[in-house]
Amino acid sequence: MKHKPELLATAASLEEARVLLDAGADALLIGDDRFGMRLAGHFSLEDTAAVVELAHSKGRKVYAGLGGLMSNRLLDELPAYVKAIGEIGVDGIEFGDPAVLAAVKTEAPGMKLHWNAEMTSTNYATSNYWGRKGASRVVLARELNMDEITEMVPLLEIEAQVQVHGMTNIYHSKRKLVASYMSHQGRPTEGGSLGKERGLFLIEAERREEKFPIYEDVNGTHIMSSDDICILEDLHILMAAGVHSFKIEGLLKPVAYNAAVVKTYRQAIDLYAADPAGYAFREEWMDGIRALQDPERDLSFGFFYKEQVY
Repeated sequence: MKHKPELLATAASLEEARVLLDAGADALLIGDDRFGMRLAGHFSLEDTAAVVELAHSKGRKVYAGLGGLMSNRLLDELPAYVKAIGEIGVDGIEFGDPAVLAAVKTEAPGMKLHWNAEMTSTNYATSNYWGRKGASRVVLARELNMDEITEMVPLLEIEAQVQVHGMTNIYHSKRKLVASYMSHQGRPTEGGSLGKERGLFLIEAERREEKFPIYEDVNGTHIMSSDDICILEDLHILMAAGVHSFKIEGLLKPVAYNAAVVKTYRQAIDLYAADPAGYAFREEWMDGIRALQDPERDLSFGFFYKEQVY
């Protein structure tokens, strides 16, 4: 094979970062809630430095998520943060806003740039455009199907990253929708968390068997998918296509679950890299994941085998 794919995982804490690295993650995605969007957890500069030191001691990488919607106020704080994480030794930054790219070029020019425009990262021409602007990787939209991904990768001038496991975002608003809803009902919102740890979810009248996690943070309201992507069975198709990085989204998942997922994908990647021709998916690989899977959340192929209409 041309290259061995990177296994990237999100970490919610310093302790989870340590566990995921031990489980076999090649890289971790962390960040500051001010600048990131739907990060698994908030990392101070001190914690970021600790994660970088730990990862680099194992020959692994750390990326910072700066994919949030940048306000004018945040632009005042952005350069100092970028400079700080550059000095700490963060290996790369995920960005969507050109303001982040500009800050990196000025404050930390040695850092890699990974373009992530969420559901609009859908074609090779725009991806290559950002490559010519300085990006070294595109985070492909979760809404792309398998054929769109595999046909697109050879046309890219930069690396491709694909989410292969975990939940996805289906709605975001800068407004505090949960707090407004609860206030309308006369329910108290002061002093109580409406964040990830609260465990809130939505149920639609037409689909009562499905639960959609919902939470609020400094970036607004986030509604997540009712199931989890799991493309382990067909991971070899993405590896054969030349995808450079596979992301495990650990948002709203226990550490033990994320570790089990990372270990399983690590095994599959290593076996394929050792012998692509002799590689075959093994159903028993799923046992460890299924044993920890939330029984109210199905494992699915997401949009990999669906035709998405944008």
